[in-house]
Amino acid sequence: MAPHTAEHTRRAIPAIPRRTLLLGTAGALGAAGAAGGCARVPSGDGLARLRSQGTVRLGIAGEVPYGYIDEQGEFTGEAPELAKAVFQRLGVPRIQPVATDFASLIPGLNSQQFDVVSAGMYINKERCAQVVFSDPEYQMLDSFIVRKGNPLNLRSYDDVVRSKAKFATGTGYAEIDYAVAAGYPEKDIVILQDQVAGLNAVESGRVDVFAGTALTAREVVKGSAKAESTEPFAAIVDGKKKIDGGGFAFRPTDTVLRDAFNTEIHKMKKSGELFRILRRFGFTESEMTELTAKELCR
Repeated sequence: MAPHTAEHTRRAIPAIPRRTLLLGTAGALGAAGAAGGCARVPSGDGLARLRSQGTVRLGIAGEVPYGYIDEQGEFTGEAPELAKAVFQRLGVPRIQPVATDFASLIPGLNSQQFDVVSAGMYINKERCAQVVFSDPEYQMLDSFIVRKGNPLNLRSYDDVVRSKAKFATGTGYAEIDYAVAAGYPEKDIVILQDQVAGLNAVESGRVDVFAGTALTAREVVKGSAKAESTEPFAAIVDGKKKIDGGGFAFRPTDTVLRDAFNTEIHKMKKSGELFRILRRFGFTESEMTELTAKELCR
């Protein structure tokens, strides 16, 4: 709730060691430091400011495949790789990752710890009251991590409620709201760091099910001898199927920057370049979308 959300989405690797993060971004940090003192660019013109600095700071949550530092210390993920391509087109050649907890992404953005949230964040009404979103780069259904054979036959949030299964999901995930909407007591939900912790909890029998995005669920169970992911499904909220979409978040004052970003995203959708970037991270063609932020903010 991608992440992911009150997810969308969204923390598939342990907390990133500060040393690893710094090693992977030393050049960008130095460039950002050199440009950071430019006070002549009006603070309200985010795009002009970033062009002047030559660097954009991206808030990430250390979640595979949305935005993370890999084992070689390289900064990657679907959102950062997409951001690299878009900001190059916008005249901002360097990116600087800033790692934080998923729940801290919006507060960190609005307190200017970074310039853009680049974490595949689900777009929803609550978040739209705090930030402005680009149109989504993908759409996503939910999926469960369950024990092999799915012994409780869990294929929806209603199934979880009926079976009284021990239910878990991630910090800040939209799946919390979806379970509650189905009637699961919020106080009984087990909150875990990410889908890796969710997989471990299911494999060990500490929980019966962990809910996340279809992409993160299917990726994290690869190679597991004890767990599997269910078929993707749409959560039901207020009687309607919920299809989520993830995008980039900007400060409410940065609509010019957001609009410029959107223009490039739409060009990349039309050319097929956006899918070529995202499919490297496990996205399927059916997860590409023509949804808009306006639709998802309702």
